[in-house]
Amino acid sequence: MTARKLVSPWAPTTEREKVRTDKREAVLRMAAQVFNEKGYQASTLDEVAERLHVTKPTLYYYVKSKDEILYECVRIGLTMLQDAITEVGASGGSAMDKLVAAMHKYTEIVTMDFGMCLIRVGEDPLPPESQRKLRRMKAAIDKEFRELIRLGIEEGSIAPCDPKIAAFTLAGALSWIGRWYRPDGALSPDDIAQQCIALLANGLCSGKAKPLVRQRPAEPAPAVPVSLEPAPATAARRRAGLRKTP
Repeated sequence: MTARKLVSPWAPTTEREKVRTDKREAVLRMAAQVFNEKGYQASTLDEVAERLHVTKPTLYYYVKSKDEILYECVRIGLTMLQDAITEVGASGGSAMDKLVAAMHKYTEIVTMDFGMCLIRVGEDPLPPESQRKLRRMKAAIDKEFRELIRLGIEEGSIAPCDPKIAAFTLAGALSWIGRWYRPDGALSPDDIAQQCIALLANGLCSGKAKPLVRQRPAEPAPAVPVSLEPAPATAARRRAGLRKTP
């Protein structure tokens, strides 16, 4: 009979592992906040440890390096975007409905710590191999986004356009939100998403959009010749020695 390995009830490994995972996520989230505020190059792990009220050796128990932190922050942001577009793609409704839902989800993500780190810092400071891994994730998300736009064009809920250009426009709008959004601002992420969708839907993502009619510029008024000579009536009054009544 083979003896079974007993797990001591005083050492709940599952709970201990969950606590470690939670603490690691807290380290990553705080680092993302520091990167967003100060930039990647100007940030240090000492500042991250100080904000978490832990020692630097404690920090190194959960992460190996600054590069690893940035890689994980960007990867988490991309994973959130991937999960959102996958969830939207599996839902019901028209492609336009799905696109609007995706924009709301994406706007919420890019105004979170990891999403802002993805937009404001990105993978550029990382070694080439890490950059390639993250860019492959980006390419997969972009492909799903373009496919959603293409389906909308086919069904007529999205105005005919180049899906690549439309996806690029939407991505640019999301990037703008992620870069300029501030938590203490007057607009909520949902407000920003509504404005973004309203602007993008004007001709780009709406089959009902009216074509832009350019107004012809008004004809310029005929130039009036300017003369330094006094008007005839004024000259006559002057000759008569009369003054103009106030």
